[in-house]
Amino acid sequence: MSKHAFSRELRLLTPEHYKQVFQQAHRAGSPHLTILARNNNLDHPRLGLAVPKKQIKTAVGRNKFKRIVRESFRQKQHDLPAKDFVVIAKKSASELSNEELFKLLDKLWHRLSRPSRG
Repeated sequence: MSKHAFSRELRLLTPEHYKQVFQQAHRAGSPHLTILARNNNLDHPRLGLAVPKKQIKTAVGRNKFKRIVRESFRQKQHDLPAKDFVVIAKKSASELSNEELFKLLDKLWHRLSRPSRG
């Protein structure tokens, strides 16, 4: 697999996948982004991205955000539980440096990896 390939089975691909996550999700958030997580019936985590134009105006900004989130997810996927994750960008996400965004994502992945108390 090429270095840049983000395999299909690790992605949420259909509106149905997203809808399921939005319906019953645990969330971890910050002023810059929110991650929703919901258990899936697979043996691996999957990632979905919601980066509205309204929140991050430029295509360059949206693509940079998505690239960093995917890379962070790729690095952490073996530590993550079998859940579907949807990362939702907020306006201020575009103000973070790459390093700040990676640190924030690490913290939120960790928070969502703990066994749910529910």
